Amino acid sequence: MQNQHPPKINGERLWQSLMEMARIGATEKGGSCRLALTDEDKAGRDLFVRWCRAAGCSVEVDRMGNIFARRAGNRPELSPVLVGSHLDTQPTGGRFDGVYGVLTGLEIIRTLNDLELQTERSVEAVCWTNEEGSRFAPAMVASGVFAGVYDLDYGLSRCDEIGQTMGEELERIGYAGAQEMGRPLHAYFEAHIEQGPILVEEGTTIGIVTDAQGQRWYELTLTGVESHAGPTPMDRRRDSLLGAARVISLVNQIGLAHAPLACATVGMIDSHPNSRNVIPGRTFLTVDFRHPDDQVLAEMDQALRQGVSEITIEGALESELDQIFYYAPVPFDPTCVAAVRDGAAENGYAAREIVAGAGHDACFIAQTAPTSMVFIPCVDGISHNEVEDIDPAWATAGANVMLHAVLGKASDRPSL
Repeated sequence: MQNQHPPKINGERLWQSLMEMARIGATEKGGSCRLALTDEDKAGRDLFVRWCRAAGCSVEVDRMGNIFARRAGNRPELSPVLVGSHLDTQPTGGRFDGVYGVLTGLEIIRTLNDLELQTERSVEAVCWTNEEGSRFAPAMVASGVFAGVYDLDYGLSRCDEIGQTMGEELERIGYAGAQEMGRPLHAYFEAHIEQGPILVEEGTTIGIVTDAQGQRWYELTLTGVESHAGPTPMDRRRDSLLGAARVISLVNQIGLAHAPLACATVGMIDSHPNSRNVIPGRTFLTVDFRHPDDQVLAEMDQALRQGVSEITIEGALESELDQIFYYAPVPFDPTCVAAVRDGAAENGYAAREIVAGAGHDACFIAQTAPTSMVFIPCVDGISHNEVEDIDPAWATAGANVMLHAVLGKASDRPSL
């Protein structure tokens, strides 16, 4: 039987916390830039830790810099329920991607304090390191180490474009923690903006995330011959950038061939020597494939490899294609999905089931613990953009659903 008055979070406090965090790394167009393990990321982490300690939490940091703020339960020896996401952003990121999930975890703890509600299991708010993968590739590397997908040495050795490693930068900013990687979790929940248009266009407040798309990331280097743009005849050229243009078209064709669920993107390109009167001799580019069916992802992979081979031969080029990141489509735990569904119904919110199109830390944590996600709408479906925006009422709704789900799991009861 549903409660007449389910407990609610403090929506105004959550919004104020979001706005205060957004001031760290604020951009001219209203977004946020807190690249992983930069000084801005450190400032955001420091603020989060201060807030957690003020809420009475104990705080521990593991060797990948993941931050765990614990509100102890009646039986602290039991595995905890975690809620969180990440604080790092894209270079021109928004104010809510990731940070909304982290501060929802904190707001749940604050609300439990306000209402003097004690749980059997401990509840933890978590901030995962380097979810975005913008400064250090691949994405979600620290949650991947926690879940055993990557080993610790691999995670700490990831480097940025100037050769600085994650291990070195964690030491520099003071977040190279002592806690060992991985431990049993009773459940993990992650609240996030949808980063797409479905919820906002339908006028639906809550997305009940049942699955996440699988992903494959690639790095491709095409090598030709640098030569003068004037004296070199068109039929004698070995133009790496021309080959890259053909690969970009190929990637788009692969995505369209597996529509409507496939996504195929070239997001980065770097041409050398990048001079206006030199035919490019080397071009680097990235490829991102996504689909909820692993067999289709494999077909996309094969099409890419065959197409790159043909383009390389046709252009008299050399190529090096590396898959640097892969995870299969992720089905989330039915009991955690049910907890989210019950939370939406308990609070009277319009809800629908949805598949996550983006990568999230939840995708790796699902391999080691029961997991699900809550989506809320974002204005015009826009994310990874400084204009990314949400309605405060949506933020409150998602956190209320999450509060219900966490209380159920942390109390070892299916409902309140």
